[in-house]
Amino acid sequence: MTAPSVAVVGGGVSGLTAAYRLRRALGADATIDLYEASGRPGGLLHTTTVGGVTVDVGAEAFIVRRPEVLDLVRELGLSDHVVAPTGRRPAIWSGGRLHPLPTPALMGVPTGHEAVAGLVDPDDLTRIATEPDRPWTWDPAADPSVGDLIAERLGPSVVTRSVDPMLGGVYSSLSGDIGLREALPALAARLDAGAPGVRAAVTDLITAGTGASGPVFGTLVGGYRVLVDALVAAAAVRIVDSEVIGLGSRGDGWDIGARSYDGVVLAVPAWEAARLLGDHVPELAAALAVVEPAGSAVVSITLAAGTEVPDHSGVLVATGEPLHAKAFTFSSQKWAHVADSGLVSVRASFGRYGQPVTATADELVTTALDDLDQVVTAAGCGGVSSRVVQTRVQPWPTGLPRYAPGHLARMTEARRLRPHRLVLTGSSYSGVGVPACVAASGKAATELVADIG
Repeated sequence: MTAPSVAVVGGGVSGLTAAYRLRRALGADATIDLYEASGRPGGLLHTTTVGGVTVDVGAEAFIVRRPEVLDLVRELGLSDHVVAPTGRRPAIWSGGRLHPLPTPALMGVPTGHEAVAGLVDPDDLTRIATEPDRPWTWDPAADPSVGDLIAERLGPSVVTRSVDPMLGGVYSSLSGDIGLREALPALAARLDAGAPGVRAAVTDLITAGTGASGPVFGTLVGGYRVLVDALVAAAAVRIVDSEVIGLGSRGDGWDIGARSYDGVVLAVPAWEAARLLGDHVPELAAALAVVEPAGSAVVSITLAAGTEVPDHSGVLVATGEPLHAKAFTFSSQKWAHVADSGLVSVRASFGRYGQPVTATADELVTTALDDLDQVVTAAGCGGVSSRVVQTRVQPWPTGLPRYAPGHLARMTEARRLRPHRLVLTGSSYSGVGVPACVAASGKAATELVADIG
């Protein structure tokens, strides 16, 4: 029997995980070709060195309360690389000053008005306090935007000063552009189950989680490069440094150029998959083509040893503030191993859906330093722009999909339309974050193995 051959199109964490799972399922004799046009496996997982400090310029952490990444790194023998953050918390920049991160709250949605006192408008404090007394109806089939729901129940300033800052960095979108069932699935589930309002649902969730121990997030010493390199090695893929222009369909498989494969994994964004599938599965391509990208850019900044920054893990910027950056991460304060060099590492994030990054790299650096100077000065620290060791700009023009209301339901239907011996995986289809991508790619690999037989 001839050993199977598979093409994995897209070398981000989704494609690499799928390739690894396929290698384990199909054996050493299987051919697994990884098509990655950039020539660099990893996609949004990208580790580099800036001024002598090793930093991730894409995704920088993962949720450890989901098991998928921890299970994967354990399989790959990388458990000793996993570290937790220092415990410092982010602050919110609003009204020209820093505010404590609202707590108790669920991704910025407070349990009561006390959590956001001093941050949101007085009228909205009243809306929060009276929310349990106002009429409430909920349709279990609904998927409103997070922003619309929270503005209606708790007030618009809660959205712009608490929820937007929390969600904006994760999704590269404002909360008004993100569906509730993608961004806050646990909240949607509580509402579906009959919670009498938003505050009650959030309170129930936080109370239920109070027994959880340990950190929420983790990262890898050495950066995500460690995971990427291990996956490439364990998957034993042949990397094809070429863009896939089109697919050819056969009854027993697929062609890419002159090469024939028993199966294909499309680990590319929905809009790219739509382009590749348009001639073969037009209904599926049409469903995927409506997904829009949300772009961003990261400016990594290394500052001289001893440079003072606020005693936080970072700063989240409220919507409508005059700052151009949407967030700062004080990496050397968030992660102890990053501080080992003695240098100070900061990353500034820009861009979101509907607000693409159009500035040049030099302009972004200037803007990042100007904004950072303003933040640290307001916090009582000296300016930092004179203490720069090195900067690096990493654009992500199509980094994430926009998770519009109804997105996940549409992607579930899209996956149902997949043709035989072809599977879809990636952040477009199953949600944001490395754990979600790892989980979805494992399922996709299982489906493809079943198809090949």
